Amino acid sequence: MNIEDFDFDLPKELIAQTPLIDRSSSRLLVMNREKRTIEHGRFTNILNYLNKGDALVLNNTKVLPARIFGTKEDTGANIELLLLTQREGDSWEVLAKPAKKVKVGTVISFGEGKLKATCTELLEHGGRLVSFSYEGIFLEVLTELGEMPLPPYIKETLDDQSRYQTVYAKEQGSAAAPTAGLHFTEALLDEAKAKGVEICFVTLHVGLGTFRPVSVEKIEEHDMHSEFYILTEQEAEKINRVKSSGGRVISVGTTSTRTLETIARDYDGAIQAASGWTNIFIYPGYKFKAIDGLITNFHLPKSTLVMLVSAFSDRDFIMEAYHQAINERYRFFSFGDAMFIY
Repeated sequence: MNIEDFDFDLPKELIAQTPLIDRSSSRLLVMNREKRTIEHGRFTNILNYLNKGDALVLNNTKVLPARIFGTKEDTGANIELLLLTQREGDSWEVLAKPAKKVKVGTVISFGEGKLKATCTELLEHGGRLVSFSYEGIFLEVLTELGEMPLPPYIKETLDDQSRYQTVYAKEQGSAAAPTAGLHFTEALLDEAKAKGVEICFVTLHVGLGTFRPVSVEKIEEHDMHSEFYILTEQEAEKINRVKSSGGRVISVGTTSTRTLETIARDYDGAIQAASGWTNIFIYPGYKFKAIDGLITNFHLPKSTLVMLVSAFSDRDFIMEAYHQAINERYRFFSFGDAMFIY
């Protein structure tokens, strides 16, 4: 398929720059794939579409305050680092800005020396491998000095850093939030449980590759980034119990979807406890094994995420829904509104 098949015109003013005061007050577009109907409501209406015996599968990754600002020890030049992936111990893959000023041996100081990074290797994708030195606990130092790594299309400052975390965020490791989950409040999840909906968790640490544009004309040639996932035995059993009882598995976000589809068995869709790296690329033509419904946000034109939702529905229906959302002035991207496809 051609990349232009997933393009659409989006007015810049529809790109949400700040989160709503109330998480669950965002709007909700609902797509019924069988009836090919589209409904409009509020996110709290999601409970009307969930049945007793269904499972909601949420990604409980926690975003690191991974953007840190420091100076080169030898020249005093300002350097920004964005932490991507922990290699081993205190060794991390990072993006440096400006990268040309960070060479092997460069030492960068943060917080008047509370944290130091020494560049040990130049990486192929333009990133750097650095080794951190500090006193105390790394995550505590990073929390003191770092900022949330908001996506590049968000230009506003985020006053409340917790608004770029889900209310159930637990496992540290992401460079970006699993944004479909930002709409849920603890009260809304409690209401779902009271209705008999099983709440299940996977962990997938979201990388910055999520925002990397597809640069090839034929999407089949795109090289997908890898991300680390974990699904425990307990959560796998809960999901399989729902499936065997005839309930629906409803994935909250594309990250939960990619995790489940990586793990699910080809012949029966059963889920097994597992951990590892996935670079699964889901686009139209893909046969889903694990999920029956998907809650997600509205994604960038030509992105792998809009390709994934087009695979779960179909491209024409998704494009129709997106055009309706634009006409109805929905808010797009990370802090934007939601859609439910079933």
